[in-house]
Amino acid sequence: MAKHLPLALSLCLLVLLHGCLAIRQQSQSRQQQNECQLNQLQAREPDNRIETEAGSIESWDYNLDDLQCAGVAVQRITIERNGLHLPSYANTPRLAYVVHGRGHLGMVFPGCPETFEESEQSDEGEQGQQGQQGRQQQHGRRQGQFGQQGQQKSFEQLDRHQRVRRIKQGDVIALPAGVTTWSHNDGDQSLVFITLLDISNDHNQLDQNPRRFYLAGNPQDEFNQQQGQKGRGQQGNNNSNIFAGFDTQLLADALNIDQQTAQQLQGQNDDRPQIVRVQGRFDFVQPPKSQREERQLQGQQGQNGIEDVFCHMKIKENIGKPSTADVYSPQAGRISTLNSLSMPILRHLRLSAESGFFYNNAIYSPHWNLNAHEVYYVIRGSARVQVVNDNGEAMLDEEVHQGQLFIVPQNHAVLQKAMNNGYEYIAFKTEDNAMINTLAGRTSVLRALPDMVLANAYQMDREQARNLKYNRQETVTFSSSRSSQSQRSLWALA
Repeated sequence: MAKHLPLALSLCLLVLLHGCLAIRQQSQSRQQQNECQLNQLQAREPDNRIETEAGSIESWDYNLDDLQCAGVAVQRITIERNGLHLPSYANTPRLAYVVHGRGHLGMVFPGCPETFEESEQSDEGEQGQQGQQGRQQQHGRRQGQFGQQGQQKSFEQLDRHQRVRRIKQGDVIALPAGVTTWSHNDGDQSLVFITLLDISNDHNQLDQNPRRFYLAGNPQDEFNQQQGQKGRGQQGNNNSNIFAGFDTQLLADALNIDQQTAQQLQGQNDDRPQIVRVQGRFDFVQPPKSQREERQLQGQQGQNGIEDVFCHMKIKENIGKPSTADVYSPQAGRISTLNSLSMPILRHLRLSAESGFFYNNAIYSPHWNLNAHEVYYVIRGSARVQVVNDNGEAMLDEEVHQGQLFIVPQNHAVLQKAMNNGYEYIAFKTEDNAMINTLAGRTSVLRALPDMVLANAYQMDREQARNLKYNRQETVTFSSSRSSQSQRSLWALA
């Protein structure tokens, strides 16, 4: 027994060493993919735009140095009234923010049951105005059509699908890699998303290119700048949905459908791209409007561990409302954060988000991100933004405006001051529990240092060091010392 002990220990050490080397190689590979050799940052407009019959898709060039550093791609998707963004999935985890409008979002988790379903009882209830006689005639027609197996067939013909969620302005939506999603605008205004694709995430096992796989339509390339500058007829676009690559007869046999239906799946006579206009009535099974009814139905559902953890996981949270603020100052504005502590699915995606709403001339405390890159999108207003690197150089120093995007790499210090028209943004972070360290305010690094450290570091006396530490009593949102409270009334709360 003693003879085999050294051999067993050697094997354990070998396995441990192999595992450590594998982790180190993977870490080095990710660092090489996202090398941040940046000389300059800038606020950017979208580089590519695709027009569809019911909306548009814009994207930023993910090959640019700053987006390559963050390892992300970004899109702005606009769905017009009664538009349907066709079902698709992506090779990366995504985090989407609803900038404007309202609508529905469907997400299909593999292996989960269709928890939204019609029933004979609800179907008859909706047709109550036809009277009992009409319902009996309808039931008779069903029996005649389906024969002896009429009840079973009737049940199979009823609509059943996975949960459809109502979405609105201010919602953050977590979208895992490979999970199919679709969205529909049933409002009276455009539905606008800003979406981050984390192409450097471990869940992307392909290359460092964002890819979206469509289940319908004939989609255009969403990230190709050259194609985006031309009309569809001039592109010579050969992109199709994933069904188009299969042999028609083999596809028909696999789905137990006729060949004509298989051709429709492949979009052989369908020139519509990603966002289409809904024809006729667009309805599906929806949850009850009353919260009381919803609680009653939830009490009737059978649940198990897998469904509780995966199928019913929380995938959206609204951080756009003032009531959701984590930091609030009546003189400066508010900040709301969303991380894996408040929405556990983000731990799986390794992403988080932050929204900010600053009054005119208010200041976001200079700070740096300890463990994440940050991607800012300006929703409204404008701000003076400066980003400083490890050499003390300002890599970004400009005024950013509505619709622009800018990157703040990890550990780079950033200072933002709202202009006279205020400043609202959404920021995506490449870590599920991203943390910041501030350079000013009550929780800043300067306040945590002893007076004499500051005095010797900056060649000042002790009184100056005290003033440096305690001149700001706020945490992260500051009112400008050069602005009055009356100025912020120019821009009201959203």
